[in-house]
Amino acid sequence: MKKLLIIITIIFLTNYSFSQDPIVAEVVQELPVAKELKIGYTNVEYILSFLPETKQVQAEVQAYGTQLQNQLQSKITDFQSKADAFQKSAATLTDIIRADKQEELQNLQASIQKFQTEAQTSIQKKEQDLFKPLFEKISNAINTVSEKNNYSHVFSAGVPGMDVLLYARPSDDISLLVFEELGIDPPPTQE
Repeated sequence: MKKLLIIITIIFLTNYSFSQDPIVAEVVQELPVAKELKIGYTNVEYILSFLPETKQVQAEVQAYGTQLQNQLQSKITDFQSKADAFQKSAATLTDIIRADKQEELQNLQASIQKFQTEAQTSIQKKEQDLFKPLFEKISNAINTVSEKNNYSHVFSAGVPGMDVLLYARPSDDISLLVFEELGIDPPPTQE
């Protein structure tokens, strides 16, 4: 215990004496890290919402989703008509034909469920593929703004549950600079 106390005292005295030394204090003040740190933040989703291409991409995704929904509805209609026909004629069918029709209906139902799952995955992939160039465009603009304005770090803000930034001064928001870099008129500020 005494050894630990002695070591702590020595460390404290050493640090205290260095901090009192004017030469050491001057060297610490001139460290490049303190001068080069400039932090900004922006909201990529917010900027994305003002890109002119966003509406086109959203329309393409919507059209693709509608096309898949129509195909799904066609499959469901086909299944329902076959199921209705089966129910009406089930009493007059032989056991072998009834079993065959039941299997056909089960296969149709499984096909519908598989199509729904694959359609959802397909829509998500289509959306990612179409939005990827837009996110790259925004990322390039953020990089350009960061380099032009000497930001050492830029954080993402504004996406609920995905914020990387918990607090920042509004003056560090570079979104308006990114809008300018993209050639987009920024929306009116809300205060």
